[in-house]
Amino acid sequence: MRVFLIIWINFLGCISYAQTSIPEIQPEAIVYKSVDTIKLHLHIYRPQNFNKNKIYNCIVFFHGGGWNGGNYKAFQRQSRYLASRGMIAISVEYRLRNVHGTTPFDAVEDAKSAIRYVRKHAKDLSINPDMIASGGGSAGGHLAAACGNIDGLESRNEDLSISSKPNALVLFNPVYDNSKNGYGYARMNGRYQKISPLHNITKGAPPTIVFFGTNDKTTPVASSKLYEKKMKAIGSRCDLFLYEGAEHSFFNKGEYFIDTLRKTDAFLMSLGYLKGEPTI
Repeated sequence: MRVFLIIWINFLGCISYAQTSIPEIQPEAIVYKSVDTIKLHLHIYRPQNFNKNKIYNCIVFFHGGGWNGGNYKAFQRQSRYLASRGMIAISVEYRLRNVHGTTPFDAVEDAKSAIRYVRKHAKDLSINPDMIASGGGSAGGHLAAACGNIDGLESRNEDLSISSKPNALVLFNPVYDNSKNGYGYARMNGRYQKISPLHNITKGAPPTIVFFGTNDKTTPVASSKLYEKKMKAIGSRCDLFLYEGAEHSFFNKGEYFIDTLRKTDAFLMSLGYLKGEPTI
């Protein structure tokens, strides 16, 4: 089943989008980590013509929810679309305070475990271990950015010879800054510098695309501009798109969803993750 795309030209001459043409690809769930009695899953969306003997590029998504709640379906549409374009898309479960009584540090450990699992099992999953992007929204954007920028905060008993660092980042109103000027400072127990992506940008940071609303009252837009400045200072690519008047979590709504997904497609194409024209 598909939902069809309707396009019209509005009175300003701009293209508007009503619906999206995204196949309803169903994911397969596999366990990537067990903590005591807790089993955490990857939800894997594969291309419709998936061939296990081929190798696919990959993107790993983390949902938002303030490290408190949320679920993998937050990036279901993006995952289905990118799978339809020929990638493997994966949406990750991780430990949450409201469910497991855990901290943001536990969530970062799980995020790193997820990236490492995908890379370690890349052959079995038909994935190119050198073409693993990661993305997320809000606290999920924080997890992706933490994986991309922060050394340490790894789970015990993992094979640290396998990198937990993604090769590219796709971030939607991410939590960059965990200081008093950002978000989540009270939950960092004085350790915000160890977990804050903004404070851990170093040479070699992965190429990044960022979507931020200028009216975001949850995550300060100033952090996105500072992140961009720091990334460019160390010679890493950072494509920042600001959406005038948009609020937090705007990217999953209406035309914002279409526009951010098209820009994500173009970004991934520029890095060699996708080929051909966007289908949205």
